[in-house]
Amino acid sequence: MSGLIALLDDVAAIAKVAAASVDDVIGQAAKAGGKAAGAVIDDAAVTPKYLHGFEASRELPVVWRITKGSLRNKLVFLLPIGLALSNFAPWAIPPLLMLGGAYLCFEGAEKVAHALGISGGHEDYPGKEKVIKDPARLEEQKAAGAIKTDFILSAEIMTIALSAIPPSSFWMEAATLAVVAVMITVAVYGAVALIVKMDDVGLAMANHGRLGVTRAVGRALVKGMPGFLKLLTIVGTAAMLWVGGSIIVHGLEELGFGALGHFIHDAAVAAAQMVPPGIEGATEWVATAAMDGVFGLALGLLLIPVGENIVTPLWRALPFTGRKLA
Repeated sequence: MSGLIALLDDVAAIAKVAAASVDDVIGQAAKAGGKAAGAVIDDAAVTPKYLHGFEASRELPVVWRITKGSLRNKLVFLLPIGLALSNFAPWAIPPLLMLGGAYLCFEGAEKVAHALGISGGHEDYPGKEKVIKDPARLEEQKAAGAIKTDFILSAEIMTIALSAIPPSSFWMEAATLAVVAVMITVAVYGAVALIVKMDDVGLAMANHGRLGVTRAVGRALVKGMPGFLKLLTIVGTAAMLWVGGSIIVHGLEELGFGALGHFIHDAAVAAAQMVPPGIEGATEWVATAAMDGVFGLALGLLLIPVGENIVTPLWRALPFTGRKLA
């Protein structure tokens, strides 16, 4: 009997350790995922455009295809690469993070330039097919294109998350990154599914609602979705510039070039001293984010010629990923 009690005590102790480990993994994953907010918002803002042109009945199946492709990108390809870098070449993470930050700056600045009419952006390029009449082929191409774009954003998300994880064991890093991958994918594509179906929900409410209030809300949803998508794009662009600029500034500090980071910090502190007590912290954060974003925009504008004339054509030349998705 005493042996059984001792065994139960050991099992209980192991269960407590396991529960604590799970809590640690979830806590670290939440913090690491928060660091990747800019890329996450952009991912949610970019994906709905790939669903234009589909019948309503095909929207959710396409979202599911893209979701599976995104999970494969993160768990099958990027997770092992990230763990290998963390354990065998940690020195490579800051440069890769800065490279990803530069990409975010380029993407954000290109969207701003396109909105101002000074850059063609990704809207048109030689060889782009204007119309695809075969629905199956259109779905295949759109899903593959979305998965390819997701790979870039997922690489940035996973790298940011990896850099935010405190030093720990191999298995803790692996579990944390896996949780980040699943958590962010579910959040992003769950939000995308809600966004793309919201106008259908609004239309159903407007046409079949029993109450006047229900029909009014439905009409408001239908009319408001285009504006909401535009707002989401603006927020995603601002987040990309902020996160990308911040990554570059911090990377420069790690490389010994801290002048820009010190200037931003001092300017943000000075701004915080000019506001009433109680909002100094928020003011300093907003000022820092704004200056990081302005720097990200300036850097991105400088990178547009390189990106549009060299990097983007090379990327488009690669074969589509995800062509055999079920």
